[in-house]
Amino acid sequence: MSLNQETVSEALKSVIDPNTGKDLVSSRAIRNLAVDGADVRFDVELGYPARSQHEAIRRMLADALAKLPGIGRVDITVTSKVVAHAVQHGVKLLPGVRNIIAVSSGKGGVGKSTTAVNLALALAAEGAQVGILDADIYGPSQPQMLGIGDRRPESIDGKTMEPLEAYGIQAMSIGFLIDPDTPMVWRGPMATQALNQLLKDTAWKDLDYLVIDMPPGTGDIQLTLSQSVPVTGAVIVTTPQDIALLDARKGLKMFEKVGVPILGLIENMSIHICSNCGHEEHIFGHGGGEKMCAEYKVPFLGALPLDLQIREQTDGGAPTVVADPDGRIAGIYKEIARKLAVRIAEKAKDMTHKFPNIVMKNT
Repeated sequence: MSLNQETVSEALKSVIDPNTGKDLVSSRAIRNLAVDGADVRFDVELGYPARSQHEAIRRMLADALAKLPGIGRVDITVTSKVVAHAVQHGVKLLPGVRNIIAVSSGKGGVGKSTTAVNLALALAAEGAQVGILDADIYGPSQPQMLGIGDRRPESIDGKTMEPLEAYGIQAMSIGFLIDPDTPMVWRGPMATQALNQLLKDTAWKDLDYLVIDMPPGTGDIQLTLSQSVPVTGAVIVTTPQDIALLDARKGLKMFEKVGVPILGLIENMSIHICSNCGHEEHIFGHGGGEKMCAEYKVPFLGALPLDLQIREQTDGGAPTVVADPDGRIAGIYKEIARKLAVRIAEKAKDMTHKFPNIVMKNT
């Protein structure tokens, strides 16, 4: 049997992307396929960051081609490319930002900010350009979580602020601009205006994803952000207990009403494992997040344990993904981040930048 593009493509169809569950040929990830006698060369372009899995995917493809009789040299390059995806109708994309992910919760105390920063760091660890915006004007926590609360943003052009950087991600927060002990005694409109300035007056630099750590609840800030900011999708963080899920439902419905798709739900503090004896206990209940996902037909992105290490590392300014990058919990964050990125990659692409500008003139 002589090798040609058809026989090679047929062999490659047997390789299923572990992150999407689809074969790489039908998902159009195989690019620049060239067959030269017995030698085969092609690129794999994933639509989501997965640097930790590039080598495994390359090996799976090479093994599939090794079964072909007469196969010679196989040259495979695996890369990731994140593009902009569709947002709410009538809202323009933010300069320097391809996708915005709103991380939200219906109530406080469910670990939303901890989840947001670790997701941002996990996406960056997988090879993406990532930023995080602390949208909690009244209680900013990202400066401490990232260990950069003593720094202040600069302005190069006198009009925009340069984002601060920590652990390879860009960050902006009202906490960088005020004294940590100063309370923000502002009414809703003032807080909303401040948030808009932080978002739009920051010189974000070529971001694949901007993670917005939303304030808890469904008030003025959440509603304004959902209506005027180009949000690719929202992630709901909850705990398994009934009270948290009740409020999470409200947040989910708010995003649905303003046309922001739900990318998935994350159940935090799902299980506690005793550090002394290893006993597992569902302190806040069990299975609530998955049940809610089934009810509203949204993806369940994953569950995180109630773990002392997560709290200590985040409070210390080095979140789990960077403090213990090869640990079990960091692995869970990275798996959730990949699922989230795949969900975004499967959305419709934003094509507005390709539309021509039409100018009407009297002649």
